[in-house]
Amino acid sequence: MEDLYLHDFKKDYLEEPIRKGFGRGLLKAGQINSSVVACCADLTDSTQMSLFADNFPDRFFEIGVAEQNLVTVGSGLAAGGKIPFVSSYAAFSPGRNYEQIRTTISLNNRPVKIVGSHSGISVGPDGATHQMLEDITLMRVLPNMVVLAPGDSIEAEKCTIAMASDNRPNYMRLAREATGIFTTTKTPFEIGKAYVYEKGNDVTVVSTGSMTFQALLAVDLLYKDGIDVEVIHVPTIKPLDGQTILKSLAKTGAVVTVEEGQINGGLGGAVAELIGENLPVPLFRVGVKDRFGESGEPNQLLEHFGLDAEHIRLSVHHIMERKNHGNKS
Repeated sequence: MEDLYLHDFKKDYLEEPIRKGFGRGLLKAGQINSSVVACCADLTDSTQMSLFADNFPDRFFEIGVAEQNLVTVGSGLAAGGKIPFVSSYAAFSPGRNYEQIRTTISLNNRPVKIVGSHSGISVGPDGATHQMLEDITLMRVLPNMVVLAPGDSIEAEKCTIAMASDNRPNYMRLAREATGIFTTTKTPFEIGKAYVYEKGNDVTVVSTGSMTFQALLAVDLLYKDGIDVEVIHVPTIKPLDGQTILKSLAKTGAVVTVEEGQINGGLGGAVAELIGENLPVPLFRVGVKDRFGESGEPNQLLEHFGLDAEHIRLSVHHIMERKNHGNKS
């Protein structure tokens, strides 16, 4: 598994906001294809669209604080043959403009690339109003919509370039704070694919976004506990790579999902649907459990909401107890 992620990252890792990878990827996508254009809702620096705007000012459109107009303009640009990327905070897009996304983009199957930055509780002190936890759920249920959550800044760059070549509507969620880098430029990425980062036999951990960093940290803790964990990184939540997940579950017989968002309808919901229809096994969902966020420092909030490596470890122990009890009965 050496080619999938940096095994040494646990000892000495670099941190960078995932959104910086988006900024670099958008610039490269613009260099590759002159049809790529960008629109922002007065948050150009925050969402890291500034690199594209500085290099392609004639292909950048500042919409202002008007998120409903943002995606509607994006749909119009797509109808005219452009490849539009539209960015804002996830709390505002899709939080504020969901109806416009649904009607002008999803319903019309326009290949607009919606980028929701500052998602999850790790937004920190801004608190519940700006901690978008429901975006995976909202976007996953929209017909035609692809839903992406890159694990680190390097993967976000690859993800952005891939989005520019995808002919479907796309939504990508990004974190605000610097998060650990665990992939490399050689780590494979393809829309619609999940990747087994660690092989194991006892339990499967399915994680997405920056939570894969925490899941990989938990692997060593669980190894010391005598539990052999298989970790699957899911950068594409929709369409879900059910084949890879089901193959793992046929071996391990138990699964823990991990996401920085609401477990209802998110990655945990998607996996629950998958196994409910194909291979029922014990499931435990790690995520935000039907509540809003709070103000605090990012690492404090991850611990408070049970999203850090230690809580993932405890969740794996819980699912192992259920699995073993079922085997005995």
